[in-house]
Amino acid sequence: MNVASILDKRRVQWNELETLCDAMESRGRTDRAGGPEHRGAQGIARFSSLYRAACADLALADAYQLPPNTVTYLHQLVARAHNQLYRANQFEPSTWVDVLFYEAPRQIFADSCVRVATILFFGLFTLAMYMGYDEARFPGFANAVMGETQLESLESMYEHKLNGSLDHYVSMAGFYINHNTGIGLTCFASGILIIPCLFKLAYNAVVLGVAFGYMARPDVTGGDNFFQFVTAHGPFELTAIALSVAAGLRLGVGWFRTGGLNRIDSLRASAIQAIPVMAAAAAMFVLAAFTEGFLSPSPLPFIFKAAWAIMSSGMISFYFVILGFPWPQRSRGSHSARYESTTIESDSGDSASVGRVTHAT
Repeated sequence: MNVASILDKRRVQWNELETLCDAMESRGRTDRAGGPEHRGAQGIARFSSLYRAACADLALADAYQLPPNTVTYLHQLVARAHNQLYRANQFEPSTWVDVLFYEAPRQIFADSCVRVATILFFGLFTLAMYMGYDEARFPGFANAVMGETQLESLESMYEHKLNGSLDHYVSMAGFYINHNTGIGLTCFASGILIIPCLFKLAYNAVVLGVAFGYMARPDVTGGDNFFQFVTAHGPFELTAIALSVAAGLRLGVGWFRTGGLNRIDSLRASAIQAIPVMAAAAAMFVLAAFTEGFLSPSPLPFIFKAAWAIMSSGMISFYFVILGFPWPQRSRGSHSARYESTTIESDSGDSASVGRVTHAT
C-alpha cells in the first residue's frame, strides 16, 4: 500500500476541514464556509467527520514516517479542529440580546423548580404577613416567630426618619451587594440537598412576612419609616431570593432524579438549566442592592419609591412571563446560539459521540 499517495488524495478533505476551521474561528459557524452541506447540524456532522478522518490520517503519517512538513501540517490541522470541536462555549456579543431576552426567560418560565420556589416563598410570605399583622386573630404569632427582643429592635431601628449622605449611600450599596450575594449563594448552595433548601426558603419567607405584617400595625412605632425603606427594593430582593432557591432546587432534583443518567451527568445537565435562573437572581440582587443603598434610605417622598417598586415589579413580570411564555409564533430564532451533540459512525459500524459544538443556524 502506498500510504503517501493515499494521503495525497485526502488533501481535498484537509482543505475542506481547514476552511471550516477558518469559518468557526471567525464567527463560530460552519455555514460561513459556504455550501448547503455546511449549514446547521449537517455542517457540524460534516466537520466532525472530517476531524476524525484527519486524526486517522495523522496516525498513518506518523506511523509511516511521511515527510515532516506533512506531519506538521496534520498536527496543526487536527489541533485547530479539536479546539473548535471541544472548545468552551463562547458568549459572543452578537448573541447577548438573544440569550438575555429570549433563551433565559423562556428556560426560566418552563422550569418547574422556579414555579415551586416562587409559589412557596410568596405564599408563605403573604400568609405570615397577614398573621403577623392581625394580632386579634393570631395573638402572639409575631412574638413566637421573631421574639420580643427582635421586634423591639426592629421598631427602634426605624424610629427616626431616614436621612443619609452620599458617602453613606455608596458604602451601604457596597454592603448590601455583599450581603445580598451571600444570601443568594447560601440559598443556592443548600439546594442540592433539597430539604435544607426548602427549610431556608420557608424560614426566610415567614420571618420577612412577619416583619412586614408587624411593622404595618397602626400601633407600632416606626412603621412608616420601615415601609419608606423597604418598598423600593422589595420586589427585586424578594424575587432574587426565590430564584436562588429555585436554582439550587434544580441541582438537587438533578442529583436525586437522574432520568437514566449517572449522577454526574444528570447534575451537569441540571446545572446548565440552573445557570439562567441563578444569573437572573444575581442581576436582581445587584439591582436590589443599588436600590437599597441609594434610593431606599433617601429622603425622597414615598410616592417615588412606590412608583419604582411598581415599575420594577412590572419589569420582572414582563421579563419572566411575557418574554418567557412560549408563544407559538416565536419558534427558535434564526440567530440563536444552539448546542448540538453529533454522533458519528466509524467504518466498523461503531458509533461515538464527538461532543457539543456551539453554532448558530
